[in-house]
Amino acid sequence: MSEQPRAIQLYLVSDSTGETVQAIARACIVQFEGIEGIEHHWNLIRNTARIDHILEKVAADPGIVLFTFVNQDLRRHLLEGCRDLRVPCISVLDPFITAFENYIGTSARQQPGRQHALDADYFSRIDAMHYAMAHDDGQGLWNLHNADVVLTGVSRTSKTPTCIYLANRGIKAANVPFVPGIGLPQELLTMTGPNAPLVIGLTKDPARLVQIRKNRLKMIAEGDETDYVDLETVRKEVMTCRRICHERNWPVIDVSRRSIEETAAAIIEHYDRRLELREAGLKGNDKR
Repeated sequence: MSEQPRAIQLYLVSDSTGETVQAIARACIVQFEGIEGIEHHWNLIRNTARIDHILEKVAADPGIVLFTFVNQDLRRHLLEGCRDLRVPCISVLDPFITAFENYIGTSARQQPGRQHALDADYFSRIDAMHYAMAHDDGQGLWNLHNADVVLTGVSRTSKTPTCIYLANRGIKAANVPFVPGIGLPQELLTMTGPNAPLVIGLTKDPARLVQIRKNRLKMIAEGDETDYVDLETVRKEVMTCRRICHERNWPVIDVSRRSIEETAAAIIEHYDRRLELREAGLKGNDKR
């Protein structure tokens, strides 16, 4: 019988949205075997009264306090309160801000949430999110040429969540499923040329794919006596899709043991390389 993980209370405190401190806390806690981080989120903190309330919670159930504050009075209040409680209190951005200040030679602005300003990048991400939702699962084929990236692959290869993740990075991503017996639509197959969207195939180990599909059928109360979860049929399905991708020189990424973030990182690497080659080609034409 496996042991229950040891629970560690994580108090994540921020004067902004809390995304940064949450990401850092999760990146740290996963490095420890047998430890489960219990997250308590306190965002948009603007006064010491709320910090006092947080300190009451910490006193009742001690843990590690991680924070991002630019307001010196708030951070001092939190640090002193945690010192009195004898619990660790860590400003997660301090080492990075200090290194930047030392290198750049100027002080950082004391303004929370500057990374969430409504700038062009923000609206680009919103536009990409709308595009991903409108072009999910083979929708909007008539507008496929406006994508930055098109993902294809058999069912349950994480195409949709990967597109959403890419959209959050400002990349307009569509996904077109490979359907056994039907194949891929002509709108995708006929997209060629240096200015066409980057098409990437996602694939997965057939055995793992069958298990995921069976779990999916159970969730929707469907029986599993179908080719959809027959191992030999799924193996042929995967091989056919891979063959089509290779025939068209589309990169193929095996997502069997990749997280959504890891898959997206590999896609972005392909996409950046495509942009570099395109830019190099334009410069070469300018010299002629």
